[in-house]
Amino acid sequence: MNTTDTTQRVWWSRAVMIGGILAVALPLLGALGTHTGIWNFKLGLLVWVIGLLIGVISFVAGIVAVIVVLRRNRTADRSRVFVGTALAAVVVGFLGVQFLGAMGVPPIHDITTDVADPPSYDAVVKLRGEGPDINTLTYDAEKLPPLQKAAYPKVVPLDVSAAPAAAFDAVAAVLPGLGLEVVNADPNALRIEAVATTFWFGFKDDVVVRIRPTDTGSRIDVRSVSRVGVGDSGANAKRIVRILDAIKAKTA
Repeated sequence: MNTTDTTQRVWWSRAVMIGGILAVALPLLGALGTHTGIWNFKLGLLVWVIGLLIGVISFVAGIVAVIVVLRRNRTADRSRVFVGTALAAVVVGFLGVQFLGAMGVPPIHDITTDVADPPSYDAVVKLRGEGPDINTLTYDAEKLPPLQKAAYPKVVPLDVSAAPAAAFDAVAAVLPGLGLEVVNADPNALRIEAVATTFWFGFKDDVVVRIRPTDTGSRIDVRSVSRVGVGDSGANAKRIVRILDAIKAKTA
């Protein structure tokens, strides 16, 4: 065993551990900075992606380093290599699933149960603000319906036997329990608007629930639109399904 070889192995172990730490720290930093408004979401997502890439590189390098330290019985380097590889593996597993999930859905951010006549917003319009990064609330009736129907077939209107006033009360009761902040509840228009804020980045998605009378009770339509970003990783569709399930259970 020579000095050069020993130094090289120490460098490997340090690099793997530092890579694992960066893989954990950068996505958290990117999300925290966006959530607190230190920087915009584009920079936050870039930092997030860089952290994921470092995680992939560190994980691959870590596997090689684990083999080296085990074969050469480098006891002094094992803890660094194992810790760094484990951290990278957690990041790759957690963020990788999210990344692949985002790649598996169409890049759309405006989802509604009624693609022919989407529920409209009122109070939310002022809350969204203005700027080149803010998504429009104008529904693209040509592009969105076929993409949504193919990706989210469960996003459809909900018919309940409850009268419109009772359905309105049920919607107003379930939305806060789902983590949404109700910003406008108009019993005359039978419309409730709310805002959902994501945990990590603090992204805000605007939700509107519309109730219309039917011969057998009420029809409930929901729309959820992300304020920023081209795609939503399926978040809006999942939210709508959760809302409809909660309303269905409340009005059963």
